[in-house]
Amino acid sequence: MKTHVDRQCKALTKRGTPCRAAATEGGLCYFHANPNKVAELGRIGGRSKRFSFDENLDPLPTLSNAIAIRDTVSRLIADVYAGTLHPRIASGLAPLINVQLRAIGAIDAMDLVQRLVQFEERLTKAEERLARKRAPIGSQTQTGDVPRSEDDK
Repeated sequence: MKTHVDRQCKALTKRGTPCRAAATEGGLCYFHANPNKVAELGRIGGRSKRFSFDENLDPLPTLSNAIAIRDTVSRLIADVYAGTLHPRIASGLAPLINVQLRAIGAIDAMDLVQRLVQFEERLTKAEERLARKRAPIGSQTQTGDVPRSEDDK
């Protein structure tokens, strides 16, 4: 009767330890008996995991505002769920979309600050005009009145 040791591969691993795979009739495991097969199977496995560009994919729209980003994220989620987009690609796009959203938010915030400053300036001017209209007669000259002498100034 053959023991477990008799059926074990007689070759050593790269580390120098005995191979623990089952031996074939020649005393070696399948991979030690066929060393080129390992590289071939590795290439086949690598090809199956390689990313392939699908020419039928719709290009991403211009992400120039928050609504476009929202719509694009919704589309990416649907594509991942449907299996038409690899999750790794979607997870690679996520940080880029986040940066774009932050940049748009910063630009929008700067625009709001500028609009607020302009609004405050217009409000100040309107308040000044209103104050001039409500001022008592004689405290300032009315529009179109030209002072006649030094005393009227």
